[in-house]
Amino acid sequence: MSHRNLQINPCWTAEDLGHALPDSPHAVSVALPRWQDVVAYEEKDPACLKALQAIYPRFGLNPLVSAIAQKAIDSYGADSQNAWPYPTSAAARQAEKHCHRTESNCETTIEEVLGLHCLITDNKATSAAKAFWQHTGLGASSRQAAIALGKENAPSTKAGEIAKEKLRQRLAKIYACKKDLIRLYPSGMAAFTAALQVITEIRPNRPTLQLGFPYVDVLKLPQVIFDGGELLLEVNPTLLAAELDKRKPSAVIVELPSNPMLQCVDLPAVAKLAHERDIPVIADDTIGSATNIDVLPYADLVFSSLTKSFAGRGDILAGALVTSPYSSWGPLLTENLKLAGIAQLSDPDAIALEETSRDLANRIQKLNEACLSLKTHLDHHPSVARVLHPDQCPNFQALMRPNSGHGCLLSFELIGGLSKAKRVYDALQVCKGPSLGTSFTLACPYVLLAHYDELDWAEACGVPNHLLRVSVGLEDPDMLWGRFERALSA
Repeated sequence: MSHRNLQINPCWTAEDLGHALPDSPHAVSVALPRWQDVVAYEEKDPACLKALQAIYPRFGLNPLVSAIAQKAIDSYGADSQNAWPYPTSAAARQAEKHCHRTESNCETTIEEVLGLHCLITDNKATSAAKAFWQHTGLGASSRQAAIALGKENAPSTKAGEIAKEKLRQRLAKIYACKKDLIRLYPSGMAAFTAALQVITEIRPNRPTLQLGFPYVDVLKLPQVIFDGGELLLEVNPTLLAAELDKRKPSAVIVELPSNPMLQCVDLPAVAKLAHERDIPVIADDTIGSATNIDVLPYADLVFSSLTKSFAGRGDILAGALVTSPYSSWGPLLTENLKLAGIAQLSDPDAIALEETSRDLANRIQKLNEACLSLKTHLDHHPSVARVLHPDQCPNFQALMRPNSGHGCLLSFELIGGLSKAKRVYDALQVCKGPSLGTSFTLACPYVLLAHYDELDWAEACGVPNHLLRVSVGLEDPDMLWGRFERALSA
């Protein structure tokens, strides 16, 4: 955990720019405390980038992973090249194949460096290599890099297997399914990559169809890496039925709830229409959390980023894929997943994840309550134009488990739009940066971080660039509201 207590002493001032969140070599978030810092980050301002002590691992290379990449360049490459470390040769070959499919005249090589497999690319291949790294989430983890560099000790294989077995048992209890239906991956997007790979085997040469405003990489992964992905923002039964008949997608993809609008489709109705047409359904329950919602009766595959609320620390990258016991494709999906060759969650990451997720049930309940408390306060503040939270969505409520909650995430808009949002963001005394689900509150202007190059498109989809997204942590609720109340007066 962080040496700096981020609940009491958050990273929110200009001096905190680039601070790792938490204060760990494996941190998955980084402090962008002012609106101008977010813009500078997106504009790739050299001074801003130089200040960053961490980065979300799929958006760039963790410093430890970057050190491995530099060793690969020093030994096998040139200054004009880039390197991308992967845990297995199969993953590196997948990345290389994507580069050549995207840019036929590029030059690449794969070299083993300290036990990791580094894809070395020329400038022509860099864009494709970066896209594969970001969208698939298959890259080497910071813990794997730390062990390769001799900075951390490698755990025994037995300890890793014990941790993974406990994680599968823990998840099986939450999902109310057999542990054999659960597979662990290096990230949530890696789990989604595995899902798309087996779906492509079953229903090849067809795009997916995503319903509702998408998390950027959930839409981009099928679009860029697989056979295409299409988006349907307006979802009603009549329209959906017609679109399914017309498009004949390989799968329907839903996020429960959507990010950052926190709305749900009518999953039972969607599943009925899709299954009547022999189309599988893939669901992302990361934000809602499997402890809060039950989607296995309707979705054929469920993927989740365990990086978020499941881990709760902000320094472990991991994901899970669950095959529904109710799916008519279940046996075929399970068998194909065994053959897919996607790298599994590493032993050191599994051990860290098993330890930090032991208090999951109690922690999720507290996060549910804390988020709802902040939402209620914001609802009644005169500066707030609207608050987005799953408690307003009947479709989410229909999926909720008994005695559960709505998750840790909310979004809100302010009266006064962009100028007011900038002032409030800069004045807000909580940690500010990407990711969610941590024990400390994290705020960000989400649309800028996720859609900076397509803000007009997001606005046309009903998602304004001044929207503020908040992942509520475990701070004292009254203290947290006091911080928001003061910022709202800015």
